[in-house]
Amino acid sequence: MMANASDPAKLIFAPADGNPHLQAKQFAIGSLSRNDLLPSPIDQFHSWFNAASACKVNQPEATTLSTAYIPSGRVSARIVYLKELDKKGFVIYSNWGTSKKAEDVASNPRVSLTFWWPEMERQVRVEGLTERLSPEASQVYYDTRVRDSRIGAWASRQSSVLHDREELDAQVAEVEKRFEGQDKIPIPDFWGGLRVIPLMVEFWQGRKSRLHDRFQYIREDVADQEWKIERLSP
Repeated sequence: MMANASDPAKLIFAPADGNPHLQAKQFAIGSLSRNDLLPSPIDQFHSWFNAASACKVNQPEATTLSTAYIPSGRVSARIVYLKELDKKGFVIYSNWGTSKKAEDVASNPRVSLTFWWPEMERQVRVEGLTERLSPEASQVYYDTRVRDSRIGAWASRQSSVLHDREELDAQVAEVEKRFEGQDKIPIPDFWGGLRVIPLMVEFWQGRKSRLHDRFQYIREDVADQEWKIERLSP
């Protein structure tokens, strides 16, 4: 929907996928009850992720990582890829030397992840604490990347200002020369895995009239093995 004709100051007003009656899409695929849930949010996420993959959800591993810088409280968000899931939490990989997210996490280890799977009308929210993976553990994933991506991890000074693309190309060429003829490339010391250890995980299933089913798993400390499960108002 374009701007509201009665108020030209509103450049966008109640977008609804072209519906002339300003009614956004209703969610009607499914529902979620307490009996559907597994005791562990990690196991529940794994189940939902497998279902999303089976339903051909486009890139179900894509997730919004939100961070906040302390003391200003400035919030940043970006799309990253979930690369691993284990019993401790959710693992992503990135530059932890120069990136904005690195600066944020260094000041505040609390982050959130948001997964949105529109084909299934499902959303998962994760809030938790971060920990860096060891270089040895990160190297395992790094070795699975294509060579150009491994070179790129070395070359990119993520989030730093570039004068032009040629400057980046020169940085890549420098790294290419450094590792010329070398198939086994070591992981950069500033790059690697970050595990998000959850304290809260919410599973959201869309329903009609915006009366969504929402359940959250919560615990007070990452050492707690028991999770409290609560239904939330939509």
